[in-house]
Amino acid sequence: MAEQELQMEEGGKKGKLLIIIAAVVVVILAGAGAFLFMGGEDEAPAGQQEQPVEQPKAEGGSTATGSALYVAMPRPFVFNVPGAARDRLVQIKAQLMVRGTDNEETAKMHIPLIEGTLLRVFSMANADDLVTEAGKIALKDQSLREVQRAMTDIAGKPVVEQVLFTGFVMQ
Repeated sequence: MAEQELQMEEGGKKGKLLIIIAAVVVVILAGAGAFLFMGGEDEAPAGQQEQPVEQPKAEGGSTATGSALYVAMPRPFVFNVPGAARDRLVQIKAQLMVRGTDNEETAKMHIPLIEGTLLRVFSMANADDLVTEAGKIALKDQSLREVQRAMTDIAGKPVVEQVLFTGFVMQ
């Protein structure tokens, strides 16, 4: 009789263990299914193709098309700016955002003109203005306008969509 009770107890433990294992497997499968369902790829169905999105008009009035490409200036701009208390040394690393490979090639071809234009704009800045965020934004906007004007004079179109400061150090 004691043996039968011992066998029933072991059988009960095995049954509980099997139920727990089955529950864990169900939870894992449900989690994997939810992951695959929620995290599925964002591809269009086989019969549909992506329609090109028309980009907003650039500041120069021409429609910007193509993917965004970045043209790095070959070296940082280092210059002095006057301030109320003292003059300061500024180093700016910049990149140009253009749309399409044609504009990228045009910008690369005219790097010396763009560098000269940016250095002229940067050297007209005031140290007291460059300390503030608003002053940096104003300098970036003025740089964009001047570069677009210079590129329009040479290439017949603005070419550059944005001037981006990737490094800004003032001592």
